[in-house]
Formats: sequence, C-alpha cells, structure tokens
Amino acid sequence: MRIALLFPALLLCAGCVHRAAVVPPMVPGWISPPEAVHAANDDPHRGIRGSFVVTVQAVGEDERRIYLNTERDYRHQLNLTIALDRSLRDALQAQLGLPLEQLHNHRLLVQGTARRVRIDFTPDGRPSGKYYFQTHVDVTDPRQVRLAP
Repeated sequence: MRIALLFPALLLCAGCVHRAAVVPPMVPGWISPPEAVHAANDDPHRGIRGSFVVTVQAVGEDERRIYLNTERDYRHQLNLTIALDRSLRDALQAQLGLPLEQLHNHRLLVQGTARRVRIDFTPDGRPSGKYYFQTHVDVTDPRQVRLAP
C-alpha cells in the first residue's frame, strides 16, 4: 500500500523539479559582465538571473532596439549587451537623469536575466547561414536599470 502511494508522490515531485529547473538561478550580489557571459554560455537555455554591474562603453541602436554594451566592440566575446525596445528611451532617460548617448563610462546596475542570443549575418536582409553569439539582458521596464553607486 505504501509503494502505491509513494510512486504518484515521486512523479509529482519529479514534475515540480522539472518545472523549477526552467527558471534561471538567482545569484546574490552583483554579477560582472564576464561572469554573466560565462554563466549564460554554461546554460544557454536558462541563462543567469540577478543584478548586473556594467560600465557602458558603447551605445548603439537599430530600427527596433537600443543596445548598451560593456565593450567598445559589441562582437567582443566578453561583451554584455543591455537590450531594450526603442519605445523605452524617454522613460529610461528620465529614470537615469541623462541622455543615453551620455552613458559612456557610467556604471549601471541592471536587474534581469542574461541569456545567450544567436546573431545571424544577414547581408541584404537574407540569412547567410553564418552566425555568432552575444549575451543579452533584455530590459522591458526602465526600473530594471539605475546608476550604480
């Protein structure tokens, strides 16, 4: 009788563990860009969740997104990119108290999850089959970003 009750309980617990594994682990303290990149590479599906301390070295944008990079070359292996929708520009500038173009050499604390993102080379808008990886923290709310002390 005990075995009959134990087996469904074990299946239920196994299901709980599987669902819990999808959420990235929260890391205490501040996470540096190299730590974030290495952790995101170690577990590309979950990434790493926490507070990232970054010094902005480059600001870029395309037609949809704004990118704050920790390296001057956004393709650098240890670059951590803070990526946000362009519609958040005004709110983030108000939150930080300065234009995004003036963030060079400013330290930020960013809450979120760093994940490995595949970047496809698309000459003339067509995928070439070549790609590389970046590590991104997606910002969906300006309150995720603040100036570091």
